[in-house]
Amino acid sequence: MKISIRRSRRAAIAVALGSVLALTATACGDDGSGSGGDKGDEGSGKGKIVFWDNNGGVRTDIWKEIIADFQKANPDIKVEYVGIASTEYQSKVDTAIQGGGLPDVGGVGAAMLAGFSAQNALEPLDSRLSKSSLNGKLNEDMVGVLKAAGGGDGTLYSIPTSANNGVLYYRTDLFKKAGLDEPTTWDKFYEAADKLTDAKENEFGYTIRGGAGSIAQALDAMYGQSGITSFWNGDKTTVNDPKNVAGLEKYAALYKKVTPAADLNNDFTKMVAQWDSGTIGMLNHNLGSYQDHVKALGVDKFRGIPQPIGASGKRVQVSNPVDGMGVFKSSKNKDAAWKFIEFATSAAENSKFNKAAGQVPSNNDAAKDAWISEAEPTKLAAAALTDGSTTIVQLPYYLPDWNTISKADNEPNFQKVLLGDMSAKDFLDTMADQLNKAQAEWKEQNG
Repeated sequence: MKISIRRSRRAAIAVALGSVLALTATACGDDGSGSGGDKGDEGSGKGKIVFWDNNGGVRTDIWKEIIADFQKANPDIKVEYVGIASTEYQSKVDTAIQGGGLPDVGGVGAAMLAGFSAQNALEPLDSRLSKSSLNGKLNEDMVGVLKAAGGGDGTLYSIPTSANNGVLYYRTDLFKKAGLDEPTTWDKFYEAADKLTDAKENEFGYTIRGGAGSIAQALDAMYGQSGITSFWNGDKTTVNDPKNVAGLEKYAALYKKVTPAADLNNDFTKMVAQWDSGTIGMLNHNLGSYQDHVKALGVDKFRGIPQPIGASGKRVQVSNPVDGMGVFKSSKNKDAAWKFIEFATSAAENSKFNKAAGQVPSNNDAAKDAWISEAEPTKLAAAALTDGSTTIVQLPYYLPDWNTISKADNEPNFQKVLLGDMSAKDFLDTMADQLNKAQAEWKEQNG
């Protein structure tokens, strides 16, 4: 059995099997027979389907709106919503693949796509899309990212809903008071982080993500400073290039010097809430938290700008995964599940979803709506990605092990780096060794 499947099973076993299986079986009304090898059925196109939201809690309200719209337009289909936190989603799906209880349809973003498809858990969607009213209406780049992320065979297993982008949010009121320039370069970023910090007054220049989801943010800081523009040099990763090591050393040294100590365990929801309610100068996140900042601070106290420019004069950032929706192969009602995806990614609903999420719509008609130019970070992000100022380092989403390597395997080690218990070099050498082995295995499997 291949390493990627073994790793997925280890990740699933690491979850409390009893409680998770109880949740999934109850939520799906399933008999536990569903698994990656279950071919499922087209079904009648009516009845009940179960939808797992891969960002439950954060996107629950907008998904319930879309579901209500869908059920009004399709009264013979009932959608049961199950919201699962983004930090728990992969392990819950992996567990359900092995033990049964998968939903009919669920969130399947680029970062986890290869792992699920390697376990034969997802329904190919190319034929359905070609016959759909969505055909030709979806952003080609987003579709391409999801095809590439599916494991290397070019099959489409997920329909894109949105694209995200890294954003540096900063408090304009605090910068103005301190007489600081906008943090458009990494030098200005570090200067501001230092100058805005007064720990005795509980004032900090920056909040660093040390909990779940920390690795992608650290990679962004590394490549942004080093200016390295490719994740691979031949078959070896550039992750542990000396320039990246130096970038991570400088970035990790911010912890507790210009950041709150609580950052060590903060995932994005805690980090965002902390920034919105405190006096912290800067926050790296993405477009998805823009509306949270508007609600907490209003539009006059902050801005969201593209990532800082490096010493080369160019902006380099790692790719942010495209999110999407997939049909699980074990579904007994694939026709109804597909109807839900079609509806959710139609122009009106896709626009509604992305306006709430603050992200870039996948539907080309939705992307023309006026709200995009009114949401400054989204407008600036779109411009940065098309005006030649930004180089994207494409992360290897196609590796079945990518999500495990970039999360479970290395988030604890990154915390050790922040605490000074592990060097940045040892951390990146460990990750590089895992990535190089995963790349070699992938190439062996795919020729």
